Amino acid sequence: MLEKVVIANRGEIALRILRACKELGIKTVAVHSTADRELKHVLLADETVCIGPAPSAKSYLNIPAIIAAAEVTGADAIHPGYGFLSENADFAEQVERSGFTFIGPTADVIRLMGDKVSAINAMKKAGVPCVPGSDGPLSSDINKNKEIAKRIGYPIIIKASGGGGGRGMRVVRDEKALEESIAMTKAEAKAAFNNDMVYMEKYLENPRHIEIQVLADTHGNAIYLAERDCSMQRRHQKVVEEAPAPGISEETRRDIGTRCANACVEIGYRGAGTFEFLYENGEFYFIEMNTRIQVEHPVTEMITGVDLVKEQLRIAAGLPLSIKQEDIKVKGHAIECRINAEDPNTFLPSPGKVTHLHSPGGFGIRWDSHVYGGYTVPPHYDSMIAKLITYGDTREVAIRRMQNALSETIINGIKTNIPLHNSILSDENFQKGGTNIHYLEKKLGMRD
Repeated sequence: MLEKVVIANRGEIALRILRACKELGIKTVAVHSTADRELKHVLLADETVCIGPAPSAKSYLNIPAIIAAAEVTGADAIHPGYGFLSENADFAEQVERSGFTFIGPTADVIRLMGDKVSAINAMKKAGVPCVPGSDGPLSSDINKNKEIAKRIGYPIIIKASGGGGGRGMRVVRDEKALEESIAMTKAEAKAAFNNDMVYMEKYLENPRHIEIQVLADTHGNAIYLAERDCSMQRRHQKVVEEAPAPGISEETRRDIGTRCANACVEIGYRGAGTFEFLYENGEFYFIEMNTRIQVEHPVTEMITGVDLVKEQLRIAAGLPLSIKQEDIKVKGHAIECRINAEDPNTFLPSPGKVTHLHSPGGFGIRWDSHVYGGYTVPPHYDSMIAKLITYGDTREVAIRRMQNALSETIINGIKTNIPLHNSILSDENFQKGGTNIHYLEKKLGMRD
């Protein structure tokens, strides 16, 4: 087993990693910015190293400082969490070259799956269903591009190959707008990602967002751990997630999950990962793979009983998976609400001091948060301050528990999006299950 791990992240995920390390007897090093000296995991870690000032570019994205922290503390591995450098192939490469273990896939696999075009090609080869598209980057030949669009069928969507987070996308509904849309997307992609390569896909009008959790070790073993429904989104950012996805049969789960697990073996994947799909009319369409632990991983843990972060640590140590596919039994239902420090109406960030905090409790309630009474939420980072997860034997029980838990949660001193979650949980269509990725934005539009 690993002996000492640098936690190259902050907030709730850093605390989550620290807890997993402690359970496995692994010592921890918390790296932090000057703004994060009072973070919960920093106060609990075996060692701490300040790696720079508040701006992320000078601290949590500072590769030399993080590797130096591993060197001076005698650590043997670095866990990137999610966000920041977690899917940065150069970081993974430099970690390994410096003699440390990167807790995640290899740099080559991160690069393969980080580029949307190469990822789609790899998935097609591995037998994972993909959205009909251009099968590669678009050229400057507009007539050829028009032919591709006609073959796919309008509406289509132009996407930046190096994009993510909802950026670098443009929907085109007819041929008249095609040439200009390609040019504009290429310009945006160049500015945002320093890569103007774009490709074309069929635009699905009302899909759901369903993703498959996988684990793969270095011994040729790969398993899938059911699916999550992450369709409740605003501006391509997930708000509420749940597992399993409503309306997905065991036969369908087995088919798509097996394909994803086989793809992991095909590309030489190691660690925890997530295959993200659009799902419409009973069909899955691969869109991307997240080569890291996901924000919403707790709902999978709740329905399978598998600690995904501990498995990450075991895999990084070179151990085989502690569970086999036949050991995975989906039981009950889990829901996660992302609690953000933001105005629930304008969605503007609401940093500041938490003057009073009462977290919910009771049977089937999980509260993942680094926030405590007296803690000051800084303005420099993502606004998520907690994840509230509820579990029940049925989806209906999980929803009721979430409503109860939200009503018990008290966070004073700052604004939060709890009112938005109350609105979602009481929504008749959400309670039925199976809403598409546009539903929340339409709901918010009606409200505004």
